[in-house]
Amino acid sequence: MSIAESPSLTTSAEILSVRTVLVGQRIDTKNLEQGPVLATAPLTIRAGREGRAVLLRYGVVVLFGLDPMEEDSFLNSLERLVVEPIDPPESETTRIHLESNTEDRVERSGAIVLSEANPERLQLVADILGKNAVLDHYEKGVAAVLDRIEPLAATLQSSGNFGSQGKELLQQIGGVLLTQQRMVGRVEVLDKPEVLWERPNLERIYARLEDEYELRERSRVLDRKLDLIARTSETLLELVQNRRSMRVEWYILVLIVIEICIAVIDLGVRVLFQH
Repeated sequence: MSIAESPSLTTSAEILSVRTVLVGQRIDTKNLEQGPVLATAPLTIRAGREGRAVLLRYGVVVLFGLDPMEEDSFLNSLERLVVEPIDPPESETTRIHLESNTEDRVERSGAIVLSEANPERLQLVADILGKNAVLDHYEKGVAAVLDRIEPLAATLQSSGNFGSQGKELLQQIGGVLLTQQRMVGRVEVLDKPEVLWERPNLERIYARLEDEYELRERSRVLDRKLDLIARTSETLLELVQNRRSMRVEWYILVLIVIEICIAVIDLGVRVLFQH
């Protein structure tokens, strides 16, 4: 990670507006590294007149100190770099309280207080907010699948058949399992940001933010739900395969019966002609 010499983000007020936007599954940031880069890993650049933007490779942009028009303009400029965009993007707004000569902390109310808004602290906050946004998105998707599994299970119990919903549900489950792969391979929810390796003094505020947003607890709960969905998908696939096998067996049985009937008719015709 490299951090350019840059003054802290200043604001005329003591409150810094922050907007976290999940724009897609991935952001290709290579072309942006030629611009006004303040830090990397994650990429932090100037945005708007006095704002900053942190771009996370798993599809999240965190904007600091931009007005609404600047936010929209910046997000529009990113569209060509977004892979598998989410329409509409999912966003959340929060605020950071800036208090010089004080300790970085999280208030009991959940308010984030920073002594200054330098690139390192913005990267750390962006890491937490970005993971929170992705977890929110995945939690909603998993909840939707679980809501569909419950009536399906009831139908299976009562009739032994899941009707026409099976194929659609399996497709949705496939999407959730892809989510599991993305969480482990791309988002790395439980991994600490690289900035902490060079700035261990920020470890304490990071731990408090991680605890405030319950990242570890939510990640574990999501993993358990994903495991449940994975087992459900295996059961459904087995049911589908069994139904197909039974159907093929019935087809074979019908063909055998037809062949026997033809043989009997043929034999009867021969007997009649002989007499």
